[in-house]
Amino acid sequence: MARKKTDSIEQTTAAKETAAPAEPKAPAAEKAAPIAEKAEISAKKPAAKKAEPAAKKPAAEKAPAAEKKEPAKKTASAAKKPAAKKPAEKAEPAAEKKETAKKPAAKKTGTAAKKPAARKPAAKKAEEKAEPVVEAAPVVEEAPAVAAAPVVEKAEPAVEAAPVVEEAPAVAAAPVVEKAEPAVEAAPVVEEAPAVEAEPVVEAPAAEEVPYVEAEPVVEPAPAVETPDMPRRSVAFIGSECHPFVKTGGLGDVMYALPRELARLNCDVRVILPRYACIPQEYQDKMVYRGEFYMDLGNTGRNYYVGIMEYIWDDVVYDFIDNEEFFSWGSPYTNLVDDIPKFCFFAKAALAALNYMNWIPDVVHCHDWQTALVPVYLRTLFHDTPVGRAKSVLTIHNLRFQGVYNIPTIKYWSGLPDSVFNMGALQQDYVEANMLKGGIAYADRVTTVSGTYAQEIQTPEYGERLEDHLRYHNWKLRGIVNGIDYGMWDPETDPALAENYGLGNVLEHKMANKRALQRELGLEEDESKFVIGLISRLTNQKGLDLVSSIIPQVLDGNTQVVVLGTGDSQYEDTFRYYEATYHGTFSACIQYDEARAHRIYAGADAVLVPSRFEPCGLTQLNAMHYGTLPIVRETGGLKDTVQPYNDFTGDGNGFTFDRYDAGLLLDAINRAKTVYFTNRYHWDEVVQRDMAKDVSWANSARQYKNLYLELTQW
Repeated sequence: MARKKTDSIEQTTAAKETAAPAEPKAPAAEKAAPIAEKAEISAKKPAAKKAEPAAKKPAAEKAPAAEKKEPAKKTASAAKKPAAKKPAEKAEPAAEKKETAKKPAAKKTGTAAKKPAARKPAAKKAEEKAEPVVEAAPVVEEAPAVAAAPVVEKAEPAVEAAPVVEEAPAVAAAPVVEKAEPAVEAAPVVEEAPAVEAEPVVEAPAAEEVPYVEAEPVVEPAPAVETPDMPRRSVAFIGSECHPFVKTGGLGDVMYALPRELARLNCDVRVILPRYACIPQEYQDKMVYRGEFYMDLGNTGRNYYVGIMEYIWDDVVYDFIDNEEFFSWGSPYTNLVDDIPKFCFFAKAALAALNYMNWIPDVVHCHDWQTALVPVYLRTLFHDTPVGRAKSVLTIHNLRFQGVYNIPTIKYWSGLPDSVFNMGALQQDYVEANMLKGGIAYADRVTTVSGTYAQEIQTPEYGERLEDHLRYHNWKLRGIVNGIDYGMWDPETDPALAENYGLGNVLEHKMANKRALQRELGLEEDESKFVIGLISRLTNQKGLDLVSSIIPQVLDGNTQVVVLGTGDSQYEDTFRYYEATYHGTFSACIQYDEARAHRIYAGADAVLVPSRFEPCGLTQLNAMHYGTLPIVRETGGLKDTVQPYNDFTGDGNGFTFDRYDAGLLLDAINRAKTVYFTNRYHWDEVVQRDMAKDVSWANSARQYKNLYLELTQW
């Protein structure tokens, strides 16, 4: 109210003087400043900000009017006890502090601008007496305790903050001019807000009203973090395993890491899993009951219970399908006779659960044969339900496992129509049904875990009898290499290591990890030895027949070999024999020990991956990130991620061989040993190059996100 009274007094005084325009008098402005200083000394609370027009040369003719306003201004300053806490600062010092003042002033205007709205009645009274007013639109002045605003025809809503313009001279007294113009009131200054300079005067048409403008806060530059610059999509991951709940292979790592990375790329992600009895109790206890319903299944004539238990972790929602009749086994996979009904139920229950929760994804992403019926269900039994509008992606992690069984059994448990059991879809060899083949036929896109593997599976050598079917659908086949989770695999923070290290100190600390590994496994402690690690499932696919045939030639007195894994008994027994024969230079750990695997990656000099075929392979990626060079066969993801070392240029990040031959594997090992013993400088260069390479999930997740966007263009 104090401000309104001041406005009224000032405007009345100005109106009386408009009839006699005065000559320009520069001292008027100078005189205003001491008076303002007097008002500032008496003020102890923040003064309300008023609009102050910047000085124009023609406007200086009305100086006497400004002189007469000075007593009124003094009275106004003294009368504003509720609004005065802090002495006002002059415009020139405010200009010096302009750069630092931008952010605080802008932030306070949002709340401070509410009081001026109550001044409308006083402003309207003044309007009737003073019709000839400013021709140019006045400009908002952020400086505290400035002169009165010009008289206007209409009181407009307050502008909270004007953009700051440098070098605009501030004038204490408001000029009075001929035509009325909409005025803009400034927001009051809060105590902490420093002054900001006035905006230069801009002429505006007389009829145009000044719109309500809200101040935008000045935001400091954010730290350099990746922002999700892509459209949002919702994705439902449906799979049979996921770390850390249950894991038997690489699928568990993908189901864990890929959804988390997609969540960082502006995706809304849910992971749907069976609630196996073997899931650790610590996670079972954290699950929250979400709901339940009953669902028919195939031609069984029964309704089956479907419970939904939910667990949220790292922006990803995990929904577990509960049914003790199917998931009470001690492991996720038992035998094909039991697994066919189990995964027919799971595929249908997962889609029914999405409808039940009313969470309809843009894309349903399923994995391997265990969920390959999901795309078939989407286009048949669920076609007319809400989830039926979702697009489907099927990822093949290993083509060797396909879910093949006789047609009557799969038809009985799935309840799918007869139309899907033909040679173009599920039927195979006239009497069998292939669940993976049906998923490939009905999915909108099919991906594999590397580009080379996507090409290889279209050939008879790697196609597992589906090469013709895959060539027919090759237009929707893509290859995207997996990554590794840096949260789990990071030598700088890995608690399993004897000494942590990074790219900058790998050469100093890797030897300490080698000595610790030799001590742990009972090998001869000698850091000059060349240590080769082999971390793998012990199966024929992994090229272990090649390894077992060349072990005597590899162990030449300067080399040590460490094997970790379980699998076929023939390979387990072979490696136990070598451990007994070459005690101190060969170690066979016939077990799966995650912590020991980390220590082998850190302590070994090279890692063997001589696979017969390898869809992607994570072993070589983990090894490179720990500064251990891979020795691999050029197949699948191994070929995509490891480039052979070139003796002449020094390029490459590992050692490779092409044909599946034991002699070529031995040659690759010998080439690696030659560089290690005779050219350590170049070896160390490759170690650092491998550690600097980005093998995280970030690039892979972005490719999957682009695939989802391609499928869901609207």
